[in-house]
Amino acid sequence: MTVRPWNPQRPYNGLPLLPPNQDLETKSVLRQCINSRAALAELKRAAELIPNQAMLINTLPVLEARSSSEIENIVTTADRLFAHLDRDSAADPATKEALRYREALMEGFRQIDKLPVSTRLADRVCSRIKGVEMGVRKVPGIALGNPSTGQVIYTPPEGESLLRDLLGNWEGFLNEPSEVDPLVRLAVGHYQFEAIHPFTDGNGRTGRVLNSLYLVQEGLLTLPILYLSRAIIEDKADYYRLLLGVTKHGNWEGWTLFMLEAVEATARWTLAKIEAIRALSDHTAHYVRAQRPKVYSRELVDVMFSQPYCRIGDVVREEIAKRQTASVYLKEMSAIGVLEQREVGREKVFVHTKLIDLLTSDGNSFEPYQGSAV
Repeated sequence: MTVRPWNPQRPYNGLPLLPPNQDLETKSVLRQCINSRAALAELKRAAELIPNQAMLINTLPVLEARSSSEIENIVTTADRLFAHLDRDSAADPATKEALRYREALMEGFRQIDKLPVSTRLADRVCSRIKGVEMGVRKVPGIALGNPSTGQVIYTPPEGESLLRDLLGNWEGFLNEPSEVDPLVRLAVGHYQFEAIHPFTDGNGRTGRVLNSLYLVQEGLLTLPILYLSRAIIEDKADYYRLLLGVTKHGNWEGWTLFMLEAVEATARWTLAKIEAIRALSDHTAHYVRAQRPKVYSRELVDVMFSQPYCRIGDVVREEIAKRQTASVYLKEMSAIGVLEQREVGREKVFVHTKLIDLLTSDGNSFEPYQGSAV
């Protein structure tokens, strides 16, 4: 059977299998691999040195969830996400959907030792993101268009059997023993997953969750904290242009370099953010100890950093104090300006505004607490 060349109006049933029939590790790609791996190694080391891992795992994936959802025009704020973290019943629809992204990422992270990046994991991730059971699509008629002009840019393959064959090939490329650098495999695998477009919806977000999980699977990170969607948002036009460039022209080098450079830039940005969080944590600990020595404990400070919207129940759950005493502690933190007391619905919460400002700003500086000795 003759395979038709690619035509954006027709299903791309001739999508080539992996690996591509060209050298993936060109000199430029290998040079960039060295820089990207070095940046990831620094990030991994910095994350492992933080005693309170919840300080990272409860914050950075929230930023990733917001940005990855924004790529799909699902817009919310980090403040809303933190306010409804693990309590999303009163959240608006966009916030609920972004929170499901974070839940999908964390569920995949908990399972990655037993369930590698695969069709099965993709099914689970997409189902969690969408909030309904998803599976490899059986229906034709999926076409991707330019949102401004309506012009069809790409029509993915169709037919469940073909999609499963393509996904099986994609799985093998990512997981079978290979001399190709894992970062190159990540870039190539991400293109292929997006080109297969196996679900009726949620493919982009699913693919980005799988990127984070693959870095953990391959030992390049120990936590899924690489805020890669930030780089994609900053260069969204190039992201889509280079994805299409692989389809139209086989420009694997340009696409791979884009992804490797995004990994390096994001790793360095995240590393700087972690160092700033740690500096704020140390500053907060010194300030609280000086202002309220009878209330101070490192565990209390850790709770305020792992739960930017802190509730009395969070302090109780960590066995720092009983409910009444926990309430007193948080009110003391509000009295000295560390937390800000707010009403969210019928609930009383204590918001760590300095931490949220630090997480959501491009910069990494913060104003000292009033009355602190710096």
